Amino acid sequence: MPHSLSPEDAQEARIVERIYEAVIDQRLAPGAKLSEASLCTAFGVGRMRIRRCLLLLASREVVDLQPNRGAYVAQPSAQQAREIFEARLAIEPSLARLAAERVKRADVKILQALLRNETQAHKAGNRREAIRLSGQFHVALAQVADNSVMLRIVKDLVTRSSLIIGMYGDPGFTNCRDDDHMSIVDALSAKDGSQAKQLMKAHLSHITEHLDLERQLVAQADLVLLFGEAAPPSRAQAGLAP
Repeated sequence: MPHSLSPEDAQEARIVERIYEAVIDQRLAPGAKLSEASLCTAFGVGRMRIRRCLLLLASREVVDLQPNRGAYVAQPSAQQAREIFEARLAIEPSLARLAAERVKRADVKILQALLRNETQAHKAGNRREAIRLSGQFHVALAQVADNSVMLRIVKDLVTRSSLIIGMYGDPGFTNCRDDDHMSIVDALSAKDGSQAKQLMKAHLSHITEHLDLERQLVAQADLVLLFGEAAPPSRAQAGLAP
């Protein structure tokens, strides 16, 4: 039987996802301070639980934990963002060509199913889900190429670039255009490696064009108003001085 999460683990997972969603939806800006006391009040939990959540977010590079200063929303620099997308442009078009050479009918069906879900997320205006699914599409395509070394690299790049797109992309722009993805799948189905490579290159360039890496975002946010969902814990529960 599958192992179910304990109530405590489920609560932590929900807190992590709500903070991540706020970052991707641009309701928490890069550099915003994540006060443990405010998060305890907002979510109605103790300080140790919030610290575990922040550690999980740090492992996903969503949060930067600074010694003696606390937790802040990650703030990738414009140079870091450019380097990530330069790396994707160097790797993914060639992966698309390999995928076209190695694709099987079952692979095409998997990619098409992802596209249907992505289209639904776009139609529903679910920015976070659309970003997640479009990143998943790129990882799935890398899996079709059947190169484990390049797959690991793509997984890392997609995770990091999805965060950058959420932070710096146009508010109405979710990451990838699903019609771009459909064209790439069509090229794979036709086993046209040259076309798949060119389409992927154009597609990644289009994503980069919709990033405003110089935009100054307001970093301050009232975390209790943003996340508040329960009666505040006692000061002892939150780990604060009486």
